[in-house]
Amino acid sequence: YPDAELRAHLPELQAALHDERALGAARLAELDALISRLANRRSLDVEADHVELFDRGRGTALHLFEHVHGDSRDRGPAMVDLCQTYEAAGLYLGAGELPDHLTVVLQYASTQPPAQAKAFLGEIAHILQVIFSALLRREAAHACVLAALLDLAGEKAQAVKIPDEPAIDDSWEEPMAF
Repeated sequence: YPDAELRAHLPELQAALHDERALGAARLAELDALISRLANRRSLDVEADHVELFDRGRGTALHLFEHVHGDSRDRGPAMVDLCQTYEAAGLYLGAGELPDHLTVVLQYASTQPPAQAKAFLGEIAHILQVIFSALLRREAAHACVLAALLDLAGEKAQAVKIPDEPAIDDSWEEPMAF
């Protein structure tokens, strides 16, 4: 979430991206533009954009199992399995953190040796492609972040066919009572 604390660390994040030299110049330029946008816009606007982009619609949801399991019962056991993977690596979630949120998944990947992190990102690349495609559809600058993750996984960021999302009001509509 792009709160004041995160925004205060944007220069450090940008420097780390450049120092790591894991991404190409074109991708770094895209990320630099996004970082500049986040740093130079009003906090309220950045936060409102984030909520609109990631919290209003399934296509851009950052909970990865939303894209795989939706609301099915399979999501719970998959979350338990993921928690066990994290705990085996010494990563324990804080209160309120869900194991399938992209930020948590990336935190886990960052604790792994580079080859294992790349392989792990490769395992979720199909989900990253879907989110990337949904962000492209919405013309969101944040698509470059997913593209960078796909680059790190050794995959080419490319738009894939995704179904149209129903209007949020339609998806929450109650059936008519008789």
